[in-house]
Formats: sequence, structure tokens, C-alpha cells
Amino acid sequence: MVTPVQPPPEPSNKLTDPRELLAGYLDFYRDALLRKLDGMPEAALRASALPSGWTPLELLKHLTYVEVRWLRWGFAAEEIAVPYGEFGPDDRWHVGEEETLDELRAAFLDTCERSRRIVGAARLEDFAAEGGRFDEPGQEPSLIWILFHVLQEYARHLGHLDVVRELADGTIGE
Repeated sequence: MVTPVQPPPEPSNKLTDPRELLAGYLDFYRDALLRKLDGMPEAALRASALPSGWTPLELLKHLTYVEVRWLRWGFAAEEIAVPYGEFGPDDRWHVGEEETLDELRAAFLDTCERSRRIVGAARLEDFAAEGGRFDEPGQEPSLIWILFHVLQEYARHLGHLDVVRELADGTIGE
């Protein structure tokens, strides 16, 4: 039997500040993503265990671009040449044979740091800048809405990754 991986603790259940709670849970899930990939066999990182066909490295790339799309291109309206990342012929995030987990992890961590700076410079009740992802007036969601959306993306996909990791090598964790 494989020993379950113990995650760091969730944010305190005494938090009442929405900004701290959202930021804490986003960092908790960002860490969980990397923890679930650590030590995964190379072949399993690049293979799909599910009918949908995605691989764990593709999921890492997807969540990197979730941050780019919603916070850089979306909220900050930065000009992003390829906001959805590059897709392969099967319409999934393309991970080249030359791309390594370490490189993709570094890109993810850089992207998360940029997201933290964007969030840190704004109020939760601020609305996304016009342009970028939201090029029609009135479309712009609030930062708090965007953060909840990004949080649910992580929660949903980490559940998928739990299953894939258990199928790959029996490792289970929270």
C-alpha cells in the first residue's frame, strides 16, 4: 500500500478577510498541483490515463494559461500573443518532447508570481480593464469573480489529477 502524501495545511478556518482567503486557497491549490506531479514517472507525465486524452504535463500547461487568460490578459488587459497556449492537432495543450517538467514548473511559478502582483495591486471589487480578453464594454468581471473562477478551475482539475496519479503509480493524497 502506498502512503498518502500529506499536503501543507489549508488556510486557517479563522480567516474572515476574503482577499486572504482567496489568495491562501489559490496558493494551496497551486502547491497541490506541483506536489501531485512531483515524483510521477516520466512516462506517466506524458501519457494519458483517461478517455479525454490529456496528460499531466498538458494539465500543468493548461493551468498556467488559465492564470494568463484570466489575470494577465483578462483582468490586467495585457497584450498576450497566445493567451490560450499552443494546441496540438488534437486540440489539447501541446507539450513538446523537448519540454521538461522542470521547465513547465518554472513557467508556472513565474506566471503565478505575476498573477500575485496583479491581484496585490488591485481591490477585489475592481473590474477587469477593458481590452485584452474583454474587448466589449460591459463584459468586464470583477476581480473577486475572476479569483473564484480560477479557484474552481484548480479544484476541478486537481480532482482529475488525483485520479490520474493514483492510476499511474498508486500515490494518493489530498
